[in-house]
Amino acid sequence: MTDISPLALPFPSLPPIAGVTPRVARAHYKTWDRCDLTYIEFAEGTTVAGVTTKSLCPSPEVEWCRAALPLGTARALMVNAGNSNAFTGRLGRDAVEANAARIAAHLSCQPSDVFLASTGVIGVPLPIDKAAAGLDAAFVAAPCTLEDAAATIMTTDTFTKGAVATAVIGDRAVTLAGIIKGSGMIAPDMATMLGFIFTDAAVEPALLQAMLAHANLASFSCITVDSDTSTSDTVLAFATGAAGNAPLASMDDPGAEAFAAALRDVCLQLAHLVVRDGEGASKFIEIAVTGAKSDESARAIGMSIANSPLVKTAIAGEDANWGRVVMAVGKAGEPAERDLLAIRFGNTLVAEGGLAVEGYDEAPVAAHLKGQEIRIGVALGLGEGRATVWTCDLTHGYISINADYRS
Repeated sequence: MTDISPLALPFPSLPPIAGVTPRVARAHYKTWDRCDLTYIEFAEGTTVAGVTTKSLCPSPEVEWCRAALPLGTARALMVNAGNSNAFTGRLGRDAVEANAARIAAHLSCQPSDVFLASTGVIGVPLPIDKAAAGLDAAFVAAPCTLEDAAATIMTTDTFTKGAVATAVIGDRAVTLAGIIKGSGMIAPDMATMLGFIFTDAAVEPALLQAMLAHANLASFSCITVDSDTSTSDTVLAFATGAAGNAPLASMDDPGAEAFAAALRDVCLQLAHLVVRDGEGASKFIEIAVTGAKSDESARAIGMSIANSPLVKTAIAGEDANWGRVVMAVGKAGEPAERDLLAIRFGNTLVAEGGLAVEGYDEAPVAAHLKGQEIRIGVALGLGEGRATVWTCDLTHGYISINADYRS
């Protein structure tokens, strides 16, 4: 059993979401003694939005979701753990179609109302017989909690991950609850994980899509563990409308800003939890870049730092080697001027104007690096662009986990 990440946070108290009924079952995709199939039913009238990987080798589940998302309606979600079904050709597509058809027949809905995601080893077709048996078991299983579902979607994760937020729309209080899995193969381009957000609010699909895409830019697309983008990245948001609010259709509608803020909050909480469970991680790192030519440029520079093995290993070793940050800024391919650059570790300014600060004392930086929460600040002095990204350190634990992943 893998040790729980030292950066883990307790699973929050997630209330049931009206119109969302989760169930779990064992499909026996691997030899593990645990549930590995999550099946969630949604009330009629549920709307859906989603973002998926930018990988050019996506799984058939990702392609299925992409085709179904423009229709905007959902009745069910199936998530398989232990097998990504990616790079499996016709066999993989057959499995997706069979699973969607089986669920659609059970619910008397259209296959396009069924959303699917799978996570695990690439290159092994999802066994249709095991999926069918798992679904049949899930159909008759007792409803479970969202924490049970969060545990079932895990692969190399060491702890369950969830987030909750509330908002007021008109005279109705609405709740948003999310679960996510992700630990390795984590990089931007949406970020690499499976995440699912559920709300009892009524939101038109086009607006929900716009809100989720916006929230994604400052959360899931601002994290990295290892710079590797998965074939299976999927984040889906489902709105059941059970709260009874007047459906949100525009950002001008009363309560739309409050709901969008709550959605951003949930996405950011979930994104941080993925980094906290980075494979082998011992430190949670925040990198804030200011003074860039644009926000996009600031994000690119931040990710260059966050993805640098030299930066990440220095922090793992608690080495105050700020020169590696200079290196990562310089290689980013974005506007930067050496003699305007300033760098902070924690609250300590370590370099500015092209050299170390006069009288630089490494002791407070070394003390900061001994903690689990590390902050790096980079000021470029070129403009108003800014971005914050998050990563973790790189330890031998990452190598151990991934060298043994298929065994």
